[in-house]
Amino acid sequence: MDIRNKALANHRIDRIELLYFRARYPRLHGFNAIKGYHGFGGETPIARLTTNQGASGWGVLSEKLPIAEQMREQLLGKELTEVFACEEGILDDKWKVFDLALHDLAARILGIPVSKMLNPDAVSRVRMYDGAIYMNDLIPEDKPWGIQKVLDDCAYDVELGHRALKIKIGRGHMFMEHDAGMKRDIEVVSRIHDQFPSMTLMVDANDGYTVQDAKDFLTGVKHIPLYWFEEPMREEENNFRALKEFIMLNCPETRIADGENRTDIPLLTRLAEERLLDVWQPDVCEFGFTAWRRLLKMMTQKGYVGSPHAWGYVAKTNCCAHIAAAFPQHIPYIEAVLGDCEGVDLSGYSLKDGMLTVPDKPGFGMDLDLVLEIGKTF
Repeated sequence: MDIRNKALANHRIDRIELLYFRARYPRLHGFNAIKGYHGFGGETPIARLTTNQGASGWGVLSEKLPIAEQMREQLLGKELTEVFACEEGILDDKWKVFDLALHDLAARILGIPVSKMLNPDAVSRVRMYDGAIYMNDLIPEDKPWGIQKVLDDCAYDVELGHRALKIKIGRGHMFMEHDAGMKRDIEVVSRIHDQFPSMTLMVDANDGYTVQDAKDFLTGVKHIPLYWFEEPMREEENNFRALKEFIMLNCPETRIADGENRTDIPLLTRLAEERLLDVWQPDVCEFGFTAWRRLLKMMTQKGYVGSPHAWGYVAKTNCCAHIAAAFPQHIPYIEAVLGDCEGVDLSGYSLKDGMLTVPDKPGFGMDLDLVLEIGKTF
């Protein structure tokens, strides 16, 4: 048995609490191409696991709450080494709902950050991009704020320390007439580039474009270097090939990023093998933390890069930071969610000049200050 697993061997899961915290954004997030108001945050269910030795760890659920309620009785009483191994993660996908909590618990028992459980040579700082530049020019509907609001949002986030901005595009898919929406998409990105010329820019169409839309947009911003084009359209080999051919002729430094929604690993693998997908983006929860560890074994062999999708709340961003710290050559950026998680101590993480410091604290380095049991309120 691995020496680290020996340290886990005397621990049995003795208690499982289903709790929640409230995520809070610093501003209202409006539309993306396919969805209306994203709001100010929301309630997020978590699990806290405690062993017979008094060790405790917690994590956001990786599946819906009813699954956690169903699987709680099956996990109770299990030896930790029956369900988790340091070199692999969870040993059976049926424990996926508790994936993050089990990683946090194991690393806390070992007294090391999760990143160093994944790789003893993990780095302490990772690059981060701002994922919060929504279509706030379109809200409120009765008196839209206009493009200046998007520029103000960018300025706020740059002041926080961000040096890479991901901009939501695709206004003509649902919320504006098609041609006017395309014109606005191009204008917004152009004005952001003009006002913040030193920023790294990315765009995200949330599958709201066609191939021709993507070509028209890239033509309209041909003077602007884009680090990546995220979710230009639903993943499909012929469409991605047509877009990639256009990119290679017109803006070869722009990468195609995809895979967060309805993740299809065989399809993503085919696209990557054909050099039609440059950045893998399965979600750190829905796809799974252990699944990402497995995926990275293949990615490191083939030289692929990725960025685990983290939108929703800061705690997901911080979990992704540990993957990036362990595999810095293969995770060039992680996605930042702005704001706070009420009842969670996030103070170990700090952002400066686009780099997030990963705390040298056990587990994911986030302690619970005040969280509530499911079904109870403040």
